[in-house]
Amino acid sequence: MILFQTDDFYVCEKPAGVSFNDEADAQGWFNQLKAHTQEVLYPVHRLDKVTSGLIIVARHVNAAAEFTTLFTNKCVEKIYLAMSDQKPKKKQGWVKGDMEKSRRGSWKLLRSQNAPAVTQFHSEGLVEGKRLFWVSPKTGKTHQIRVALKSIGAPIFGDPVYGSANQIEAGQPDRCYLHAFALQFEFAGECYRFALLPNDGSLFQLASLQERLHNWIKAESYVLLSNQSASFRESS
Repeated sequence: MILFQTDDFYVCEKPAGVSFNDEADAQGWFNQLKAHTQEVLYPVHRLDKVTSGLIIVARHVNAAAEFTTLFTNKCVEKIYLAMSDQKPKKKQGWVKGDMEKSRRGSWKLLRSQNAPAVTQFHSEGLVEGKRLFWVSPKTGKTHQIRVALKSIGAPIFGDPVYGSANQIEAGQPDRCYLHAFALQFEFAGECYRFALLPNDGSLFQLASLQERLHNWIKAESYVLLSNQSASFRESS
């Protein structure tokens, strides 16, 4: 669960299928983490239930305030991996627009630009019928990436809310293919660059994709955090 730590914050892995907050019948990921550490912790951002990957948690109130400032000022760079079984209207570019609530907990993208969700992406072919998206959200709206990809005709493969109808007909995929892959930020004068490979989902385990991700991590000088290692890795 905890992949990296300093006195100020943890960098953790949240698995897919676990809500950040408590649900009626299950303890949420954040309270599981607090029970594990026996600490008072402070959330500074969140991931959807269907999303796996990297998440930062502050260990004291001053660190929480600093991270809030970093996120507010868009000083935390985030890269997500997503897959779709649909051909997008465009292979790369930007999706910008206001978002509002729709039906049954979903959201929709509007043409207006009052306080828009801003998402940058590019994509590449992966295997027959599947496309890999590298997504960098510039804002932090609820369901932002999921709505953005749906808006370009490429809903995320396995998304239970925004997924395409033919996925249901063919049988539900083994997960929603959205993963918080990489984080970059500066805290207390030090720059941190972390990446985490997805560890579940058969398509995420394809050898060609794993090689592609390893090469990217090396080329971009990110620190690869291991979800196979011990619970705690201390900053050196």
